[in-house]
Amino acid sequence: MKRSVANSASRLDFAEVTGLIEDARGRAFQAVNAVLIDLYWRIGETISRKVQAAEWGDGVIDELARHIAQSHPGLRGFTRRNLYRMRQFYDAYPAREFVPSLLAQLPWTHHLIILGQSQRAEERDFYVRRAMAEKWSSRELERQFKTALFERTVLTPTRVAAALRQSQPQAEAVFRDSYLIEFLQLPAGHSEIDLHLGLLRQLRDFMIELGRGFCFVGSQYPLQVGGRDFALDLLFFHRGLNALVAIELKVGRFEPEHLGKLSFYLEALDRDVRKPHENPAIGLLLCASKDDEVVEYALSRTLSPALVAEYQTQLPDKALLRAKLHEFYLLSARDEGEA
Repeated sequence: MKRSVANSASRLDFAEVTGLIEDARGRAFQAVNAVLIDLYWRIGETISRKVQAAEWGDGVIDELARHIAQSHPGLRGFTRRNLYRMRQFYDAYPAREFVPSLLAQLPWTHHLIILGQSQRAEERDFYVRRAMAEKWSSRELERQFKTALFERTVLTPTRVAAALRQSQPQAEAVFRDSYLIEFLQLPAGHSEIDLHLGLLRQLRDFMIELGRGFCFVGSQYPLQVGGRDFALDLLFFHRGLNALVAIELKVGRFEPEHLGKLSFYLEALDRDVRKPHENPAIGLLLCASKDDEVVEYALSRTLSPALVAEYQTQLPDKALLRAKLHEFYLLSARDEGEA
């Protein structure tokens, strides 16, 4: 009898109840995290204010750490190093209104990574907002710093066709000019099949690199037009854009004729696959290399909502990119001064 009851229970759908539990746990974590972030910011504010007013010397932080350890034995997280970090946290974000609305949505570990590796206020703000929107883990956030995402975004903004910019203005924030797939460890002379199969084997990592909102639909997705069979390399759906995203892979450099085939696939998707409530399909041509001027010319006349991006198999030289970014800001400041 007990066995039959157990078997009967195993067939029931308990997803609704377990979903409520997981939701409550998530909200409880967010509430506790918000309190901690607010506490660390207020401690940092107190330390910074008193040091700047010459009420405390820098050495007082050591005494404060010892006092907390003695008065609250077993309380962790208030070491001398962390207290300095709390002061740094406040100095980086002195505006109180950002704490509950933005900063409290990220764990303290994320803030430590961002504070420790960012060199400019714009860079901190970029990673705070991206980490929140993409829901990166600390490991994923570390990887974005290694791939120099901020530098690449500023120096090489995404180029999209006018048709895509007009129909989906937010698409420029969704897609990137280049994607890092160093996790595939592809050899220098890899083939298109090597690239394709590698992306499928490590689809989770590839989807993290693509960004939040992408859902995988299929590989070698079949399309039939005029009695002929065609196969699209990769098909995704983006929930935010409410559109199918067709990805064609090229292991060589971008050629203008590549857009013609991609446009053909987009037309087939819109006619035969797209649902009535969805937006027109978007095409992403992922190439090993590209000439930006050639890309600009090719995209300027295409009527398809498409873009061209480059995939990179090795992490970029971050020091070189930082030097280029510094030069970029100097030139921008000079132009603003002349204006």
